[in-house]
Amino acid sequence: MSAIGAVSSFSYLHPGMWLLKPGMQKMSSFGLHTAARCAAKDYYEVLVLGGGAGGIAMSARMKRKVGAGNVAVVEPSKTHYYQPLWTLVGGGAKQLAASARPMGSIMPKGVEWIRSQVTALDPDKNCVWLENDIKVSYKYLIIALGISLHYEKIKGLPEGFNHPKIGSNYSVQTVEKTWKALQDFKEGNAIFTFPNTPVKCAGAPQKIMYLSDAYLRKTGKRSKANIMFNTSLGVVFAVKKYADALLEVIKERNLAVNYKRNLIEVRADKQEAVFENLDKPGVTEVHQYEMLHVTPPMGPPAVLINSPVSDGSGWVDVDKETLQHKKYPNVFGIGDCTNLPTSKTAAAVAAQSGVLDKTISLVMKNELPVKKYDGYTSCPLVTGYNKVILAEFDYNAQPLETFPIDQSKERATMYYMKADMMPLLYWNALLK
Repeated sequence: MSAIGAVSSFSYLHPGMWLLKPGMQKMSSFGLHTAARCAAKDYYEVLVLGGGAGGIAMSARMKRKVGAGNVAVVEPSKTHYYQPLWTLVGGGAKQLAASARPMGSIMPKGVEWIRSQVTALDPDKNCVWLENDIKVSYKYLIIALGISLHYEKIKGLPEGFNHPKIGSNYSVQTVEKTWKALQDFKEGNAIFTFPNTPVKCAGAPQKIMYLSDAYLRKTGKRSKANIMFNTSLGVVFAVKKYADALLEVIKERNLAVNYKRNLIEVRADKQEAVFENLDKPGVTEVHQYEMLHVTPPMGPPAVLINSPVSDGSGWVDVDKETLQHKKYPNVFGIGDCTNLPTSKTAAAVAAQSGVLDKTISLVMKNELPVKKYDGYTSCPLVTGYNKVILAEFDYNAQPLETFPIDQSKERATMYYMKADMMPLLYWNALLK
């Protein structure tokens, strides 16, 4: 859950388990980077927009190509979060602090950190504009701006989070409220939502439902709970193999799934959630809740909307195989901000970063890109405090699995890889 995404991450294991290959275990020269500033220079050979998983990973790769001092990352945030952990934070299995690192500590040594906000992109003039009308030019541009959350598009939010019994694992401000709402549950409806927009980590809205079910069983409250998953989609998961497995879990645990239901209003003072029936536009349903987990509507960052680098919907318009911009050959995109037709996860970013590295290497030599991204992404579907279904798939929603086992089965080993191994690989390998 990407700037992880978003964002559950498992693609570090994509065929061949690239992080574990000989040579990949060697860590590059990283250290504490404190030179956050407005642009130290007005030109960089490679300029990276965004300090999330994609931006940091690509800045490390680019520094090795063009040298220290020639790469800069534009990122206003002082903290970098490993957002896939927030599912477990909301379920009480991890602490929020474990997901955070100071931005300066994960910035590659020798990469300039420009702590500012991008206000405009001018690819025709090979420059971007930052706050305070600062102009920075580039030879190559990598756009890794992530995805924006829009709680305000639901009537009654975000102010509704000031009330109890409501939380959201998608924001650092609200993820701990999910755990509080779960702990305080007495009896009634526990409702989990999925919005009518693209989202990062499309499995996360239901992962917290399974954890909540497990917690309520453990605390003896499950018989007093009616657990509902109200999703705007017509299926529980996009890949049939894993959807079938999840439907078995849902049946076995007596969970209710209501399709084509989109949350449009929260009346937090009354503990009421209002949903529109997408099959019957204008028809609404009101549900009382004892616990409500909100997955917010999402969209491209504001600076990308109506930008020359974006498509009609505001996503960075890149070739789905090479990640090179369709119009500007020295511009590239990675991660949640792009219009790549795959799930927006940190797992996808990990797979994309290797392809993009090869693409840029060839472009720098005036050669045509040949490495192709197959749409690989991954979603560790947490179904309990020690259970995960490891979904891995490609652009065609076909399974693209790493292990010689049936990954649609719930497994404790996959849970511990998600909860314990993946964060270590993220901090110590992907970002470097």
